[in-house]
Amino acid sequence: MEQLPLVIPKQFAVVGVIFAGIILLFLLLLLFKYGWLYIQALASGAPVSLIQLVGMTLRRVKARIIVESRIMAKKAGIEIDTPLLEAHYLAGGNVTNVVRSLIAANKANIDLSFQQACAIDLAGRDVLDAVRTSVNPKVIDCPDPKRGRQTIDAVAKDGIQLKVKARVTVRANMPRLVGGATEETVIARVGEGIVSTIGSAETHKKVLENPGLISKVVLEKGLDAGTAFEILSIDIADVDVGENIGAKLQADQAEADKRVAQAEAEKRRAMAVAREQEMVALVSENRAKVVLAEAEIPKAISQAFREGNLGIMDYYHLRNIQADTEMRKSISKSSGDVSHT
Repeated sequence: MEQLPLVIPKQFAVVGVIFAGIILLFLLLLLFKYGWLYIQALASGAPVSLIQLVGMTLRRVKARIIVESRIMAKKAGIEIDTPLLEAHYLAGGNVTNVVRSLIAANKANIDLSFQQACAIDLAGRDVLDAVRTSVNPKVIDCPDPKRGRQTIDAVAKDGIQLKVKARVTVRANMPRLVGGATEETVIARVGEGIVSTIGSAETHKKVLENPGLISKVVLEKGLDAGTAFEILSIDIADVDVGENIGAKLQADQAEADKRVAQAEAEKRRAMAVAREQEMVALVSENRAKVVLAEAEIPKAISQAFREGNLGIMDYYHLRNIQADTEMRKSISKSSGDVSHT
C-alpha cells in the first residue's frame, strides 16, 4: 500500500511557531540582561549560571554586586560560594566591603574568616576599616575635641590643677570586634587613668618633671580589656598648669565658715533681743501684780476696821510710818541728784 504523507494541521504549526518564538524571545532577554555578567564571570574563572542569575533577581538580590564580589575574591585567591554572598546580602550586609576586607586581611596575613567578617559587618562595624586599623594603627585623641573638651583636668595632692592632652595609639583586635567596646570606652578609661595618676601624685611638679609616668601607670592598668582595640602606646602630647584649686577651695571654705559664724552670731543676737523683750514683759507683768496687790491694801484695812483687828491709833501710826518712808526716799533722791551734779 502506498503510505500517505503526514499532514500537520495549519493551526498546530502556528502554535508551534509562536511557542518557539516565545522561547527564543525569553532566551534573548536572558542574554540581554545577564549575558555580559555571565560572560564576565565565566572569563574570570568564577562562573555563575544563568539559572543562578535569574534566581538572584527573583530573590531581589543585585546580581552585579554578587558577581563582581565573587570575581574580586576569586582573583585574590579566595573561594566564596555564591549562596554565601547572597545570604549576607539578604541579611542586610555590605557584600563588597566584606570581600574587600577579606582580600586586605589575606594580603596582610591576618586571620579573618568569611563568617567573622560577616558577623563584624552585621554588627554595624566597618570591617574594612577594622582591617586597615589592624594593619595601620590608629591614633585617638584623648579627650575627643569633637565632644567639646580640649584637655583632661586633674588636681594633684598639692592642690594644683594640670591640664593634659594625650594621644592613644590603638590597633584593632579582630577576635574582639564583635561585642567589644568602642573608641568612646577607650577614651573614657584613659581619661580616668590620667586623672587617677595625677591625683595620686604628691606635687604637680613631679608630673611636670616626668610626664611619661602617666603613660606608664595607665598602660599597666590594662585599659584595653574587653574593648575592640589593643592599646599600643599612650603619649602625653601636652601638660599645662591650671588654677590653684586647693587654695580656691580653702578660700571658699573660709568664706563658708565666715557665713556660718555670722549666722550663728545673728542667731545669738536675735535670741538676746528676744530674751530682753521677755524680761521687759515680765517686769511689766510683775509691776501689774504689785499694783493689784497695793489695790488690795485699802480693802484689807477696811476689813480689819470692821472686824476690830485694827484701831484708829494703829492706822495713824501706819500712816506716819508710810510718810516717814516716802520722806526718806525723796531725801535720798535729792542727795543723789546733787552728788551727780
